[in-house]
Amino acid sequence: MFTYNVRGENIKITPAIRQYAENKISRVEKYFKDTPEATVHVNAKVYQDGNAKVEVTIPLPRLTLRAEEISQDLYGSIDLVVDKLERQMKKYKTRINRKSREKGIPEAIFHEVGNESNDSDNEIAIVRSKSISVKPMSAEEAVLQMEMLGHSFFIFENSEDETISLVYKRRNGKYGLIAIEEEFAE
Repeated sequence: MFTYNVRGENIKITPAIRQYAENKISRVEKYFKDTPEATVHVNAKVYQDGNAKVEVTIPLPRLTLRAEEISQDLYGSIDLVVDKLERQMKKYKTRINRKSREKGIPEAIFHEVGNESNDSDNEIAIVRSKSISVKPMSAEEAVLQMEMLGHSFFIFENSEDETISLVYKRRNGKYGLIAIEEEFAE
């Protein structure tokens, strides 16, 4: 069962907006055999030009669903983001179910829901494999190296905290930094 965390930037989230978002987003629950317990994070933002952006993130045990859309009104953005989430579910459910079985997880997590595309159309083909050695440097040095190479991301060892990190160029032209946390099975 989903619970919802709906918040707004430059907009007050009214009960009507909250109810509309919850009703629309709950449509993705039909894709799960047993709807997992998850908190759906909805962030609505209205810009000065009147456009509205809606971001939805649903962290699940074995995957995270995320979509964002911008349109001329908030309700339209909610509709578009839910459509995008449903397209993601349709596209990936067969692949995720198959991978779960391959890993020895007997139960598929998604229902098979109508209008399936040919699974071979959705195969991910890795056409090149490469190994890299990471060098210690600061995040700023990593951005400069990324720019010099003309890449959109760069992996490095952060000299400040000795973590493996990744810098990337965002759509808005600014930069992001991801620190990679290692999880050890006990």
